[in-house]
Amino acid sequence: MATIRTANAHWEGPLMGGQGTVSLDSSGLGTFEVTWPSRAEKPDGRTSPEELIAAAHSTCFSMALSHGLAGAGTPPESIDTRADVTFQPGEGITGIHLTVRAKVPGLSAEEFQRAAETAKANCPVSKALAGTGITLDATLI
Repeated sequence: MATIRTANAHWEGPLMGGQGTVSLDSSGLGTFEVTWPSRAEKPDGRTSPEELIAAAHSTCFSMALSHGLAGAGTPPESIDTRADVTFQPGEGITGIHLTVRAKVPGLSAEEFQRAAETAKANCPVSKALAGTGITLDATLI
């Protein structure tokens, strides 16, 4: 069964001087402020589309990696994933770098690297972002 998740954005004014909000409606987790300076310069307590993409990608990758590892008979004790989304004004999103550190008993570094590459290629958010270069640094701890 398909699921639908909803977020809404509201913007007022011109890009450079305007401001807006994004609300996470499906979860009810709240409304967050956005501005051009918070996107292209310093966050100053506001979010950006790129930060939201980083949150989605790091979570999706971790879930896909956990699923793949468990399916191979080596469930992880823990997975920590960081997604760095690079935004270049005038060019857009120019790359995403995933850094994953995981504790997986009984798994070799080579096996973990293969599992991480498979998760990177197959997580639904990676697939949605296929037009963007995605790099990976995967290490067992």
